[in-house]
Amino acid sequence: MLVAGLFIAMILCYCLSSPNIHFTVPDLPVPRSCAPAELHSGPTANSSHPSVSSTGLCTPKTDLMFMKTHKTASSTILNILFRFGEKHRLRFAFPNARNDFSYPSPFQRSQVKDYRPGMCFNIMCNHMRFNAPEVAKVLPADTYYVTVLRDPADLFESSFHYFGHVVPLTWAIPDQDRMAEFLRDPQYYFKPDGYNSFYLKNLLFFDFGQDNTLQPDDPRVEEGIKSIADRFQLVMLVEHFDESLILLKDALCWEMEDILFFKLNARAESSMSKLTPEQRAKALEWNAIDWRLYQHFNATFWKKVEGYGRRRMVRDVAELRRRNAELAALCIEGGHAVDAGSIHEAAMQPWQPIGEKTIMGYNLNASVDEAHSMLCRKMLTPEIQYLTDLGVNLWMTKLWGRVRTIINW
Repeated sequence: MLVAGLFIAMILCYCLSSPNIHFTVPDLPVPRSCAPAELHSGPTANSSHPSVSSTGLCTPKTDLMFMKTHKTASSTILNILFRFGEKHRLRFAFPNARNDFSYPSPFQRSQVKDYRPGMCFNIMCNHMRFNAPEVAKVLPADTYYVTVLRDPADLFESSFHYFGHVVPLTWAIPDQDRMAEFLRDPQYYFKPDGYNSFYLKNLLFFDFGQDNTLQPDDPRVEEGIKSIADRFQLVMLVEHFDESLILLKDALCWEMEDILFFKLNARAESSMSKLTPEQRAKALEWNAIDWRLYQHFNATFWKKVEGYGRRRMVRDVAELRRRNAELAALCIEGGHAVDAGSIHEAAMQPWQPIGEKTIMGYNLNASVDEAHSMLCRKMLTPEIQYLTDLGVNLWMTKLWGRVRTIINW
């Protein structure tokens, strides 16, 4: 009991260590964009882009809000955005002291590092609990909003295992298979006001700033989905990640090289629980709001694919995969991810869930040529380390990491 009490106290200390102090901030117009002028002086070919000119060229978009949802391959997308922003000297709206905007508190613009009214930012992409009016006061009016969703049953499995140690209501569940026992009768274990309980029910809807404990047929659910649809121009899907990136590239008028990626923050397959058909059905029933959300945007996603062209999509996905495979052979020792214990450099060690080392990472190929060395390293760098490289002071996150290491969590 003493250890559990100490654990909870430390979690609370971390989560509350950035108090949300709300103060009156004058509203000043956000500049249209502060991207370097040369970025807009060299349009690229993109015949399907809505802003295409009569010459068949379009201008790359630089103002982007990526709503980083939990357990949805969003760390991989962050690496893409970090590289694009760094390459073109764009200005990020970063959090201060932590790697998130005081999640799970609703986002406030005062949480942005060095924020002042009227400042110009190009990209916002760290974890937050979405708060549309406050986000709109940080970014230009024509900012492109994008996010990513995942099948709610798979997301629930991932979230339960990744965050279970910080959700006290799970601690009393018998050890044999806690997730299976929880799904047997979720109402018995779940408490809507339980500490961190949002991780275990409709987490996607919660991340978007909505009430995750509503009944699925509550009118506010449909209103919430509509508000998300009205705000976000593109909603990507984890299950169709490559196609999602091709749609993103097309919408932003980026180049194929801008969306090349390695899968980051992925769990070792040995740590994953394969849901039985019955467990999957129960997980979807328990996360019924997220399932409605996913079904809505699954439909809109395939409409966008149809608009892009099926044959064209197949061709471009094949090219993306070919170029990713070439880079993997060039950049990665052995050409694949390895367990945490096999990663040589501390700079390549990903953040691990409490009590486990299940997140895989990479070793940089020692023989990579000089021309690709920097790109390879950036593509393999985990989120926390990349944020530090970009100048974000993560003293609070790092302190929490050291405490966990000392007590072997």
